[in-house]
Amino acid sequence: MLTRPEPAEHAPYYSLYIDKVREGDILEILAQQNRQTLSLLESIGEEKARFRYAPDKWSLKLVLGHVIDVERVFAYRALAFARNDPAKLPSMEQEDYAAGANYDRRPLSKILAEFAAVRAANLALFESFDAEIGMRRGTASGYEFTVRAMPYIIAGHELHHVGVLRERYL
Repeated sequence: MLTRPEPAEHAPYYSLYIDKVREGDILEILAQQNRQTLSLLESIGEEKARFRYAPDKWSLKLVLGHVIDVERVFAYRALAFARNDPAKLPSMEQEDYAAGANYDRRPLSKILAEFAAVRAANLALFESFDAEIGMRRGTASGYEFTVRAMPYIIAGHELHHVGVLRERYL
């Protein structure tokens, strides 16, 4: 079981996300979040999914795509660290990812299906990690992280953006 990481197990910035995650089994939390986010967004029409609350802000589709992209990046980091990969992993520049994405041109239903598939794959990955693997470390963005920090960052990042979606888009 992957337990909550200590502050020394991730870059200080990520406490913003980790602190949003309730106590409990992180795998159950991630599975429940997935169901809740899908339920929230499944009834959104294409027009609302393209909405931007300001001209320089992302659409709802792009926000959801960003959540997917971040989840993939942090799951890869977890995999690399779990396998004792010595490489120092680069930062993820979210604006570059957004500019290179085509989420706005895709149907919302396909993006939601992708979100569900990514989460299912990552739940299987995280379920394979025991406590010893969870404590393995690696470097990304110039900071040292443990494997067990990654699912908490993913969960907290999703909570953050679902809050933004509720507040500014829905």
